Amino acid sequence: MSSDYNPPQDPLVILHDDHEVVLVDKPSGLLSVPGKGPHLADCLMARVQAVFPTALLVHRLDRDTSGVMIFALTPHAQRHLGLQFEKRQTKKVYVARVWGEMAEKTGTVDLPLGVDWPNRPKQHVDHENGRPAQTDWRVVRARDGESRVRLMPKTGRSHQLRVHMLEIGHPILGDPFYATGQALDHPRLMLHSESLQFRHPDGGAGIKITAKAPF
Repeated sequence: MSSDYNPPQDPLVILHDDHEVVLVDKPSGLLSVPGKGPHLADCLMARVQAVFPTALLVHRLDRDTSGVMIFALTPHAQRHLGLQFEKRQTKKVYVARVWGEMAEKTGTVDLPLGVDWPNRPKQHVDHENGRPAQTDWRVVRARDGESRVRLMPKTGRSHQLRVHMLEIGHPILGDPFYATGQALDHPRLMLHSESLQFRHPDGGAGIKITAKAPF
């Protein structure tokens, strides 16, 4: 990540808050957590803590991805939610615009991923040492040389959706790491965390929080 970090200054969009959790709509271009150095200090975590001082990290979204992100407000909630993510009990749905018109309506990508060491922080398919990664996808519409898809990751690997879409020939539009040519020529990464379903740390009731994609 270069020193030209210039995060958007949109006001914090709170989707839901109570005594245990707060969910916000992260803008594209803002780090989830601080990077190394004072120029990378501005992040969603810091902005949430300015309003909710007890907020604790549960998971992350890539800098260029927008959408639903949950923070715990108590250590109990952080443990409870952390286990749900670890055991894959949460359900995440993303919306993406990808290069090319996809012929099939639905499918699953099952390709193991690992760090592409010479090109960090990029990831790549690694059949020998990679960790298992699965993504279900469903086409919403396909026209004008692109497709709008819903992506349902079963695992939570770094850059999983971005690499999986690239591998099946449909890179996410505007992806600074994996798209090339015309696919790269977009104002932002066209990937948005549309909804998160989880069990509430106080009582276990199922909750689903949604944020509409801005593209």
